[in-house]
Amino acid sequence: MTNDSLTLQLLGEFIGTMVLIILGDGVVAAVSLKKSKAEGSGWIAIALGWGLAVTLGVYCSAFLSPAHLNPAVTLGMAIAGLFKWSYVIPYMIAQTLGGLVGAVIVWINYYPHWKETDDPAAILGTFATGPAIRDYPMNFLSEFIGTLVLVFALLAFTRGKFTDGLNPMVVGVLITSIGFSLGGTTGYAINPARDLGPRIAHQILPIANKGKSDWAYSWVPILGPLAGGAVAAWLYMLIP
Repeated sequence: MTNDSLTLQLLGEFIGTMVLIILGDGVVAAVSLKKSKAEGSGWIAIALGWGLAVTLGVYCSAFLSPAHLNPAVTLGMAIAGLFKWSYVIPYMIAQTLGGLVGAVIVWINYYPHWKETDDPAAILGTFATGPAIRDYPMNFLSEFIGTLVLVFALLAFTRGKFTDGLNPMVVGVLITSIGFSLGGTTGYAINPARDLGPRIAHQILPIANKGKSDWAYSWVPILGPLAGGAVAAWLYMLIP
C-alpha cells in the first residue's frame, strides 16, 4: 500500500530502483566479467536476471510507493491521469539516484573482477546499455517500442485484478519477455534511470580497465523510453 508521504514515496522509489540495479547490473557483471563463476552464461541468464530484479525491486518498495522504478513509467502514469504531475520530477530524481547507488554497490561487489577484465566495452555494459549495431534512429526506435509495450501493459494491468502480491511477478514476466523478444538490439534499457544512474557511476568511479562512458549514445536510453512511455499512455487513453 502506497504511503501518503511524498518523502517516504521517494524513499521507496530510491530503494526499489537501487535493488533493481544491484540485481540487474549484478547479473550482467556476473555474466560479463572475467573469473566470475557465471562468466559466459549468456543472454538467457541476463534476461531472466533482469526480470527477477524488477520483481524484487517492486516487492522491496511497493509498501512505500507505487514502485514505478522508471521515469518512463512515472511519465506514462501521469499522462494517463493515474499519478500526480507535481510528483513526476521528484520521482525521476529519486529513481536515478537509486540507480547510481545500486551501480556503486555492484562495483564494490565485483571489485577484484574489474582488474581481471580487459574489455572496456564489457565493463561499460555492466553499468549502461549500448547498441548491437550503432544506428541512432533505429536504436531510438527500439527503445521506444520496448518501452511502449512495457508502459501500455502496465496500464492495462491497472484494469485487471490480480491475487494480492502477484502483480510484481507479472511485471517481472513482462520485463523478461521484452528482454527475450526486443532486447537484443540495444540491451533494452526501457528505463532512463536504469541507464543514466549507472552511467554516471561508471563515469565517476575509479573502475580498473574502464574506457569512456559513451555519452554520445546516452540520449537514446533516456529519450527513447520517455517517448515510448508517453505514447503508450496516449494510446491507452484512446481505449474506452
